[in-house]
Amino acid sequence: MATQPPASMPVLYTRLEPLSSTMHANFKHRALETAPHLVKINAVPLTIDEFAVTQRFMPIVFAASQVPVPIALMGLNEGVNVFVDDDGKPYAPFYVPAYVRRFPYLLARMNPDNQELTLCFDAESGLVAPSEEGDPLFEDGKPTEGLNNILKFCEEFEVAANRTEQFARELLDLDLLIDGEVAIDPPGARQPFIYRGFRMVDEQKFRDLPGDKLRKMSESGMLPLIVAHLFSLGLMREIFTRQVDQGKVPNFAENMAPAAA
Repeated sequence: MATQPPASMPVLYTRLEPLSSTMHANFKHRALETAPHLVKINAVPLTIDEFAVTQRFMPIVFAASQVPVPIALMGLNEGVNVFVDDDGKPYAPFYVPAYVRRFPYLLARMNPDNQELTLCFDAESGLVAPSEEGDPLFEDGKPTEGLNNILKFCEEFEVAANRTEQFARELLDLDLLIDGEVAIDPPGARQPFIYRGFRMVDEQKFRDLPGDKLRKMSESGMLPLIVAHLFSLGLMREIFTRQVDQGKVPNFAENMAPAAA
């Protein structure tokens, strides 16, 4: 599941540039206490390694795409993130998915005919640049320990992403995924707030699986992942409540207004 630059950029990224010891010899990595790049992001890809902890903070659903990649919902509406304020400062501590922690770096296949992956960075992020502040990426033309740690993290992410893609394909093979829909009907609303555009495991199909398949899923590690996904869906209403409190539910006031006589 390596990112391939170009046509459409992955979530969070704007312009990818291969990191080079010659072109970027004096570049440094600058850490931020806030995450302004997250403010308008309501969903990010998630690896199966993160299901256990993510289920405590965010709903885990699947993208409505050919390969249904797991995603963590940080808001129910596009452009809404209930975990950070308008400056990107967290409202409270929460689990930050590895996809976000990897930013502004990622491993990308620069040539479709070549399987080799290249460490790239988002040149528009402002986090990697020639600066007096920050941690150097190269010293005497060689990667620093910090850069080696960044590369290792990106490599581990790719390994986890490949396992995640296999998990998603197995869900497809078992025909367990259905189009998701959540209806939230707060007291006094004229009509429910309906959320679609994602996929989820069909609980009935899951319960009806024969014992031998459930045993194999338990042995392979799929079973606890599905349970974590289903358990996390209960957080949809909590995310909705946060959006209401933050004034970020589109048409909320209109829907809650008294019906005309």
